[in-house]
Amino acid sequence: MKLVAAWLRIPFWQRVVAGFVLGAVAGWLMGPAAGTWLKPLGDLYVTLIKMIAVPLVFFAVINAVSSLHGQKSVAALGGRTFLWFAATAALAVCVGLAVGWVVQPGKGLTGLMMAPDYQVREVPTPVQVLLDIVPANPFKALTEGKILQVIFFAGLLGFALVKLGERSAGLRKLAGEASDTMVQVTRFVLEMTPIGTFGLIGSLVGTYGFEKLLPLGSYIGALYLACALHITVVYGSLLLAHGLNPWKFFRGAAPGMQVAFVSSSSFASMPVALRSVTHNLGVDKDYAAFAVPLGASIKMDGCGAIYPALTSIFVAQYFGLDLSMNQYFVILLASVLGSFGTAGVPGTATVMVTLVLSAANLPLEGIGLLVAIDRILDMMRTMTNVTGQMLVPVLVAKETGLLDREVYESASTNVGLADDAASAP
Repeated sequence: MKLVAAWLRIPFWQRVVAGFVLGAVAGWLMGPAAGTWLKPLGDLYVTLIKMIAVPLVFFAVINAVSSLHGQKSVAALGGRTFLWFAATAALAVCVGLAVGWVVQPGKGLTGLMMAPDYQVREVPTPVQVLLDIVPANPFKALTEGKILQVIFFAGLLGFALVKLGERSAGLRKLAGEASDTMVQVTRFVLEMTPIGTFGLIGSLVGTYGFEKLLPLGSYIGALYLACALHITVVYGSLLLAHGLNPWKFFRGAAPGMQVAFVSSSSFASMPVALRSVTHNLGVDKDYAAFAVPLGASIKMDGCGAIYPALTSIFVAQYFGLDLSMNQYFVILLASVLGSFGTAGVPGTATVMVTLVLSAANLPLEGIGLLVAIDRILDMMRTMTNVTGQMLVPVLVAKETGLLDREVYESASTNVGLADDAASAP
């Protein structure tokens, strides 16, 4: 028990960084064998996170909607949240295009072959995306982890509890207690993050090494640069414009960003992001329970905005094509609108790129060039996604008086059991 207590006293971010460094070293030493011996640790961690995601969202949204003051308040907060989602997505597309123009990652590449097993996936239409939000069977949506459908059904239940008034007081209390219970379970699972990081990074380094990355190094560098600029410059500027210290935000958001980077999944990162937003950054828990899960489903600045924009430039340069102003406009519009339909799970950014390239009449074959390194790209893309999913609730909370400024200014980097242990008498 003393060892466990000592381990929990180490700041959360330091434990995660240790897992990252040790995993990279272990993967380098073990080589391909790391995929056999270390990958199960990472898979177990991701599975645990996914296990808690649906019940956490389900009870949190019911509790959040039933706790807010009427449907008008929910609609106003939702509209403001959607507006910031769209605005930051448009800025992300501009960053991706700008970096593509400057770095020119597709110039001079030769000898790269498409992955032999690459297949273009079917892209759902915007109408189909909207229709799919409504579950034909809500229980099936719960078991299959369809988060948008879960949010819709849970929100509907929350509105019903509000409409019933005092007759539903017991159910509202039960929803709150269930939500608190899932938060406690989440904290238990989060303590596995350093171990999961060790397994995920170790298997990644051991499986890929560096030789497969060299021909596309300029593209990898361009994507990482674009995402880093968007996070630091765009997000930082928005925080400053709202009178908020960017360093405090990034310090408090660090746990969610770390988990996003190693898991490459917005859904897997969502429990950590939700706790970071409320516990570290001071966002009202009822609003956060609505905004963060929604962001994990439709707010994809990395996968849905920067990545398609930069890839469009890359494909045009690789095939020697000149983009017209109409194509640039189509890329911007398709990326912003399409990002709302990009699922927050690993790998589905390819669907988003397919949509944008098709809309801009660019060769879809170019996507296959990036499949072999998609896991490397997805780490940074997802960290950008999740950072934006935490940023927007902070901005909206600041605008609407739902931000605890004292908590924000004292932003912590911990989200685990050690927080309560340290505050216990």
